[in-house]
Amino acid sequence: MIRNNKTILSAADETPGYYDMKLLFPVFMLVIIGIIMVYSASSVLALKKFGSDYYFLKKQAMFAVAGVIALVLCRHFNYRYYRALAYPLLIFSIILLAAIHIPGLGYSAGGSARWLRFGGFTLQPSEFARLSMIIYLAYSIDKKKDNIKNFYVGFLPHIIILGIFAILIILQPDFGSVVILCGLTWLMLFVGGARILYLSSSVLLLLPFAYIYMISAGYRARRLMSFWDPWQYSADEGYQIVHSLMAFGTGGIWGTGIGNSYQKLHYLPEPHTDFILSVIGEEMGLIGVVIIIFLYSLILIRGINTARKADDSFGALLATGITIAIGIQACINMGVTLGLLPTKGLTLPFLSYGGTSLLINMAAMGILMNIGNPIRKNTYVRQ
Repeated sequence: MIRNNKTILSAADETPGYYDMKLLFPVFMLVIIGIIMVYSASSVLALKKFGSDYYFLKKQAMFAVAGVIALVLCRHFNYRYYRALAYPLLIFSIILLAAIHIPGLGYSAGGSARWLRFGGFTLQPSEFARLSMIIYLAYSIDKKKDNIKNFYVGFLPHIIILGIFAILIILQPDFGSVVILCGLTWLMLFVGGARILYLSSSVLLLLPFAYIYMISAGYRARRLMSFWDPWQYSADEGYQIVHSLMAFGTGGIWGTGIGNSYQKLHYLPEPHTDFILSVIGEEMGLIGVVIIIFLYSLILIRGINTARKADDSFGALLATGITIAIGIQACINMGVTLGLLPTKGLTLPFLSYGGTSLLINMAAMGILMNIGNPIRKNTYVRQ
């Protein structure tokens, strides 16, 4: 349960030069490993498609620099100001998600319209929507903490907002992002103190709709079947999982060495995005995968500690939401590449190629550091 503090620290009480090295270290390590592995996984594809094996490397390095700038800016932006920005960010996210379906703005790839194109840049609105949803939930749950157990005040409004986001994202279609949003909302409401009856009932009501959606399209039904036995469908829907498992198997304990992946040579689809962990498993082996999991664990532990020690319930909820989002996305991506979950089009935070994902996640880490900023003096102001 979140602490119900009656006081908060003033902005003047923050330590300006403070950066949480226990959080910064694993984040930067993942970003550096990601840049290296994006190049290793994409060099052959980039050479064939763009005439330069450094194409994705250069872009990912640029994204990383922009991400560091976003982290620094968010680290020095008082997180309490996000209260006033909760609804504007929410509305802006809805506009971006709707704009995908406007001809000339929406950009399709792999059968899904998930990006907006502005000149030479592309933006994935679902990534921004996830952060805005976290800020909204933190603000709303904190504001309604005295009535959080009331169905019409503490539960229904959040589900309505979730439903709007889910419909807009499903239309892309992007089922994986919807799963993250649903899990994120459920867990934040749980932490915020919503009634278990409402939360459990919502899951039971959602299951039939999820099932109907999964079988409503042939490729989704086949993908679900291939999850149970990917080798039986190795030529079509199980192709990605089979080659992902082959990559892990080839890597063994120590790996084949950086740059020596065989599966990335036009066998494993999206080796530098959704299945970058498979390339890491092949080139760096079990040791490399364990290191990646360890680095994510450090981020999650630090995020939980930041939430526990936050000065107010809004900061605690905000830190909780950011930590949950990173944890869910990492677990789903790893589960997919290891054949433990049905295939979803989700990237691995900080590692996979993608500008919007890296920028938003780095900004989120800056917010987390601002929440965890230690006080400089014992001066308090009333909320």
